Amino acid sequence: MGAVRIINDDRHFHGELASAGHKLVVVDFTASWCGPCQRIAPVFEQLSLKYPKAVFLKVDVDKCADTASVQDVRAMPTFIFYRRRTKLGQCQGADPVGLESKIQQFYGSGDSDDTEDSVTDPVSGHMDLSSFIMKQQCECLNESDYHTFPQCLNSDSGYLQSDEDEQLIMSITFSQPVKVHSLKIKGPAENGPKNIKLFINQPRTIDFEMANSNTSIQDLKLSAKDLEEGNPIPLRYVKFQNVQNLQIFVIDNQNGSETTRIDHLIVIGSPISTTNMGEFKRVSGKKGESH
Repeated sequence: MGAVRIINDDRHFHGELASAGHKLVVVDFTASWCGPCQRIAPVFEQLSLKYPKAVFLKVDVDKCADTASVQDVRAMPTFIFYRRRTKLGQCQGADPVGLESKIQQFYGSGDSDDTEDSVTDPVSGHMDLSSFIMKQQCECLNESDYHTFPQCLNSDSGYLQSDEDEQLIMSITFSQPVKVHSLKIKGPAENGPKNIKLFINQPRTIDFEMANSNTSIQDLKLSAKDLEEGNPIPLRYVKFQNVQNLQIFVIDNQNGSETTRIDHLIVIGSPISTTNMGEFKRVSGKKGESH
């Protein structure tokens, strides 16, 4: 048998989500009478063995009707992905390729590390927010044609480099409101970023004139050591409690050279909304049941 855990009641489901901590949780919402559900069941079993650092749950929608209602499951099978009790995404239908590609998308946030106790929260109580970044809505002003912003959001796909001068403006949009605790910025000691201004929740990407003149929510000064070691740079956490977009203005670099380079940028924090029992109870009361 694989590592799939069968969920028999609503309380069990919430207990499993809570105890999974920062591991990816993959939930198969299924029904005994659903043909496509039965067809993909062996595939789900195999995937649970292939991705051992994720938690695989199977929820029968007839036994857990309240949970299915809260999670807005309208068709079977529906697969929903969670981390830290927060919904990351979902897919529907008996599509083995689509299901595995979704698992890979979210599994890569830390579960596949070699260490047995891999920690997605690089700072205690927080996590790498990369799976919440909407990359298609991110923007960078003054990026090089060959070394673009998305390249620095992954550790293994190149780097970001400025184009005409040393300045950069990076705009990061999140799929849901988040709390931002700290930033990790890796780059060369020579031309990695030095002075940075941070802005949040701007209606659009600010331009360089606005970035220079507007009041930032926080200013940072990075050392060469910060960049080489990729140390977390703590932010004034109380000011970053409800962030929908984060804009990072790089004013200059370490040695005053013409181009600035960023090898890897990680935003550390936590999503605001989590699946909680309060929400669960509120929705389950709609059914007019006697409890």
